[in-house]
Amino acid sequence: MHEMMQQMWHTWSEGGLVMVGMVLLAVAMYASAVNLLINLKYRGLTRAADDIVRGWVARPEGAPQRLRELIRYTQDGVNSIRDIEGRFREVEATQVTDVDRRIAFLNVLVISAPLFGLLGTVLGMLLTFKAIGVGGSSTSDVIAKGISEALVCTQTGMMVCIPGLVMVTMAKRRRHEYVAFLARLEGITLRYFRPQFRGMTSFFFRKDGEGGSQSNSPAASEPISDGAVP
Repeated sequence: MHEMMQQMWHTWSEGGLVMVGMVLLAVAMYASAVNLLINLKYRGLTRAADDIVRGWVARPEGAPQRLRELIRYTQDGVNSIRDIEGRFREVEATQVTDVDRRIAFLNVLVISAPLFGLLGTVLGMLLTFKAIGVGGSSTSDVIAKGISEALVCTQTGMMVCIPGLVMVTMAKRRRHEYVAFLARLEGITLRYFRPQFRGMTSFFFRKDGEGGSQSNSPAASEPISDGAVP
């Protein structure tokens, strides 16, 4: 263990000042990636069978905590099928857009890692050429230091970048799974509430009370015909 720590310190010292920026970049990248993957951990929920999801829609209080508020939001105070669809569009516009923004930021961090390595390579080669131009008894030592700095920075940049690419791919896959689950949840919700609305016009109205009276929404008084038979 002691030898490994010495080897790591030797590699760090050979990389020059660029290694400081590389470490800060790696910490920011991995922290952002882990946080994003934790927030997108819906695997057990997104793969639930339709019967289970239908039970969550019928009884939101029995749904997992991460979905309970979402399901209630898509149901509370809705008066038509279009209201439900509008609620799901709002969910997509807020949650999915936020995930896309965070994935884009993570991509920038991942791309920056090899660029930092390239910067270290350029600085190392500049040091090497400067030593060659100056000459002197210590030329060989300076050349060796410049070449070592160039190679170490390039290697470190690749080592930081590759795990970041894997995490970005995992985040994108979980994002697609979540979007597909939202679409499936919307379809199940619409099928569940459709019998509670009547009419085959552009607007569907929920039956209020035992008498089946229409809702007091503006669309209830002036339904827009869709060409279908009511």
